[in-house]
Amino acid sequence: MASSRAQTIIHDIGTLVTPARVPAPVRGRDLAAVVEISDAAIAVADDGSIIASGDEREVRAAVTTDAETMFHDAHGMLAIPGLVDCHTHPVFAGDRATEFELRNLGASYEEIHAAGGGIRASVAKTRAALDDGTIAPQVRRHLDWMLAAGTTTAEGKSGYALTLEHELESLRVLEAVALDHPMRTTRTLLAAHTVPVEYDGRPDAYIDEVAIPAAQRARNEGGASAADVFLERGSFDRAQAKRYLRAAQAAGLAARMHGDQFSDQGGIELAVEIGARSIDHLEALSVEDSRLRVLADSDVAGVLLPLSSLFLGRPYAPGRALVDAGGIVALASDFNPGSSYGESLTLAMSLACLGCTLRAGEALTAATINAAWVLGLADRVGRLDVGWRGDIVLLDQPSLAHLPYHVGTPAVRAVFVGGLLVGADG
Repeated sequence: MASSRAQTIIHDIGTLVTPARVPAPVRGRDLAAVVEISDAAIAVADDGSIIASGDEREVRAAVTTDAETMFHDAHGMLAIPGLVDCHTHPVFAGDRATEFELRNLGASYEEIHAAGGGIRASVAKTRAALDDGTIAPQVRRHLDWMLAAGTTTAEGKSGYALTLEHELESLRVLEAVALDHPMRTTRTLLAAHTVPVEYDGRPDAYIDEVAIPAAQRARNEGGASAADVFLERGSFDRAQAKRYLRAAQAAGLAARMHGDQFSDQGGIELAVEIGARSIDHLEALSVEDSRLRVLADSDVAGVLLPLSSLFLGRPYAPGRALVDAGGIVALASDFNPGSSYGESLTLAMSLACLGCTLRAGEALTAATINAAWVLGLADRVGRLDVGWRGDIVLLDQPSLAHLPYHVGTPAVRAVFVGGLLVGADG
């Protein structure tokens, strides 16, 4: 059999680490299992897929090279799969730094929201930026930040516009920005984020007149693959969330949910009932709660968002208990302007280990192949194996254990998407 030609060879890798070769979604003990190979290399073909990965001598023997093959010396660094962020909010204008100060002075997230701040403050800025055409550079800047931190695939939500046409335009802007950006994105309609001021006291009318019509159009007009809802006090209740998500599913969108962030509003039960792909947050879920077992026994992923816990001073989700119970666990940044203004998944991995007591291998698997499963991409991204896309991150660390241990300094030195170098530090 003829050898495959390599477009790119990354060689002199000190240690290559990838999630164990078990079917996604990865559960239980398998979540901590990783493959570690010393003195490794990775070869990527012209189509961007990995054609050889492992011991460097074996990789070089398995492929052919020519004058156009690009060689990248890893200088003994750690190689991991490109990180997959399955929960981000990159389509917004401005920031909410003033609210950060208010929270430090004692105001709660819910109090700020009730006073007209929070999501509604970002909505006003985002609508204006969509109207005057200044939103795209801000979205591109957010994607740049994620890519520099080692994220090569991300889900991006709408949700900061909250009119029918503005929500669809948010998706279109993200789609347009992503077309010429190295990072790959999927799009999620979050039309049911909160009730905008013009619908004060009329959440049912908002669901019927804005959120559901947006869900019916989002796949064809915004390239969306999923729909999301914020099921929480002051936003939407279980009945409203169910009506919206059922309409989204009927329109061909996967169901996603923000749930149990501040209170139990029946989110876990609803997610299981309708077959949602995930329920994200879970900070209000306790280890003693019988609903933890309900979630663990289902095919709904629990997406941990520890940067939000850090940012808001909230408890961490019971990640350890959910893993031990055999649940599907993924990890994301929740990058957004109000409750998690941070794009670093490596920091999220550190916090998942410190706050949710995950192990390093569990955090890696949760932020790669399981996050890819949430997005329906587990057959393409999230592993450093033959056939998967050549999305690779090189870190200046001696081992996987050092990644979450080195808190706050991701040490990302090179990022490859489809085998092409798209970001480098130094």
